[in-house]
Amino acid sequence: MLAKQYPFYVANRPEQPNADLEVFDKYHGTVATRVALADASTIDRAIAAADAATDDMRTLPPFERQKVLQHCVQRFTERAEELAQALCVEAGKPIKDSRGEVTRLIDTFRMAAEEAVRMEGTVMNLETGPRSKGYRGQYKRVPIGACSFISPFNFPLNLAAHKVAPAIAAGCPFVLKPASLTPIGALIIAETLAETDLPAGAFSVLPCRRDGAELFTTDERLKLLSFTGSPEVGWDLKARAGKKKVVLELGGNAAVVVHRDADLDDAVARIVFGAFYQSGQSCIGVQRIIVHSDVYVRFRDKLVAATEQLVAGDPSDENTFVGPLISAKEAERLEDWITQAVDAGGRKLCGGVRDGAMLSATLLEDVPRDQPICVEEAFGPVAVLSRFDDFSAALEEVNDSVFGLQAGIFTRDLYCMLEAWDRLEVGGVVIGDVPSWRADNMPYGGIKDSGIGREGVRFAMEDMTEIRNLVIRTP
Repeated sequence: MLAKQYPFYVANRPEQPNADLEVFDKYHGTVATRVALADASTIDRAIAAADAATDDMRTLPPFERQKVLQHCVQRFTERAEELAQALCVEAGKPIKDSRGEVTRLIDTFRMAAEEAVRMEGTVMNLETGPRSKGYRGQYKRVPIGACSFISPFNFPLNLAAHKVAPAIAAGCPFVLKPASLTPIGALIIAETLAETDLPAGAFSVLPCRRDGAELFTTDERLKLLSFTGSPEVGWDLKARAGKKKVVLELGGNAAVVVHRDADLDDAVARIVFGAFYQSGQSCIGVQRIIVHSDVYVRFRDKLVAATEQLVAGDPSDENTFVGPLISAKEAERLEDWITQAVDAGGRKLCGGVRDGAMLSATLLEDVPRDQPICVEEAFGPVAVLSRFDDFSAALEEVNDSVFGLQAGIFTRDLYCMLEAWDRLEVGGVVIGDVPSWRADNMPYGGIKDSGIGREGVRFAMEDMTEIRNLVIRTP
């Protein structure tokens, strides 16, 4: 059960000046709880506290940072079902998927605890010519300073964890703005951090309106902005961020290629998961399915049959696979895109039925490639099938997108695998699986409109630190 109301956290401490933010049960449409909403003066106070905590966090010994992260691992494990139930309500995420996200939250903090004591430097040989004879060098990584984090609604636990846990491991104080649609998970993370001995000002977690969040982007006391969300918002924030470093994890239009040598039953099982897991609300959810002509009909028929077996409904039901979208507005948008695709000559193979925020798992084929459902990010339970005869042409179709996050290739051909790795304009190529797969320690991120920078605990820590060089001359 959710609490009746939740405070926000300023400089490690809870405050409850109001309960102005209503958080809705995404399936039932009722108010589930209320949350304190931060105003501009509160955000300014939090940034000042983070700035003041920079030295204390920088000098906090790595084993102490590790101790904080290990405490979080223990407490999240103890509160796992509470976290999962909260996620199921506030995000409408099926309960099995919610439990899976809690597992990833725990794993991400565990990995950060391990990395907290591994942030090391390198000794360099500078004697590369007569001019540098007698010189030696080395460098180390130092925390960048106070960080600003803005996290999205679709993975409110794990994507917040990918910012918070590396920051603690690296020794950076931070202010976090969770999505106002799904703030509860981040506030439980803050409640857990408040149980530790982090220096005062080390963290603040502040739900707020978008118009009140300007300081998260523009304040010069913040040295890094890490944003996960839509491309339109992300690139606008980067343009206004000033001199600070910016990391953007943005949208996608992920494609998967099924070659004629693929195990079709395996590919179907994984693509059904990749396209419709958590109602398709993932930036690496499968949206474009490009299948070799020799196996197209067999694959399509198997995929349609598997999709029609998916259980949709109440996310608290253990059997539910497809829950509601985050809002009825998003379901209406996708319903309109499906209608446009069919009107343009596409064929609906299954699904396409909307009831409020619920949209049934939908497969389309023969859709003109200029349609929104092919060009834009669907962010919902819709995928489009197309055929190819030449593998190189299939790779060109994958690249025919403004996005470049991840791609999946089902093939057993080593040379096709290497060609895909060489030619695909994406941040990651997944062989034998869907682009929706991610391990929390791997470098994850995109190119083109999908963003800049990489997440994954160690790689996020690199962004949150700077190299400081040391040169020693022996006269």
